[in-house]
Amino acid sequence: MLPLVLYDILSELPGNYWSANPAKPRSVLRVLHANYKELPFVTLWVEYLDISIAMKSIGAKPVKRRNGSDVYTIPVLSDPNTGALITDSLEIVSYLEKTYPEKPIFPNSSEPLIRAFDSAYMSLILPGFKPMLPRTIEILSPASAKFFIRILSLLGETRWEAVSEENAQQQWENLKKGLDEIDKWYQKSGGKWIMGDTFSFADMVVACRTMWWNTIFDEEQLRELHSWNGGRWASILADVNAECGTDL
Repeated sequence: MLPLVLYDILSELPGNYWSANPAKPRSVLRVLHANYKELPFVTLWVEYLDISIAMKSIGAKPVKRRNGSDVYTIPVLSDPNTGALITDSLEIVSYLEKTYPEKPIFPNSSEPLIRAFDSAYMSLILPGFKPMLPRTIEILSPASAKFFIRILSLLGETRWEAVSEENAQQQWENLKKGLDEIDKWYQKSGGKWIMGDTFSFADMVVACRTMWWNTIFDEEQLRELHSWNGGRWASILADVNAECGTDL
């Protein structure tokens, strides 16, 4: 069996790993490899500024922005065993679930519910999201950082310091407020996972976003984040790593 190919975004960090969205299918691929020893996968790293050119060159499909325009994104998965080429982390995971179903990560036909969870989760953390983006500059290569800055300039921001202290604090409070709501969901689950004692892709969504925060927040911010909700977010990340055999 030929190895599957996952396209991810290059960084200056050891091991390169930082982006939440590629981390989701990578975690699923780790689980699959543990159950399908003959199903290897490799990662191909793409500079942030080269994403559009690289994805066009392999024939990947763009996704739609909210304004209706096309944009090429990562992750993308190529499966040479079936000829499939899939864009978007959730669609990649859905494909893997259907094609290699030995270890379900949408257990009990829960894919529609987990898709709703993913949307609801993002809607709750987005109000605290905007000031995080400039911090990403610090972990990209110089060329990609310049490209990223040009994109951020459309939002009127190029650095973390460019966000006013008052606005940054409000965004931080918005993030905590969103996580407080998500914590209530976990409290009602009756177990360590969002589906109680049943592990699912929903928990990967939460863990991978926490992984991204771990790469961009400073030590003081991380201490505060990891103290929220009884340390739930660091615990979920550790539990997902143990479940998937990953090191997010």
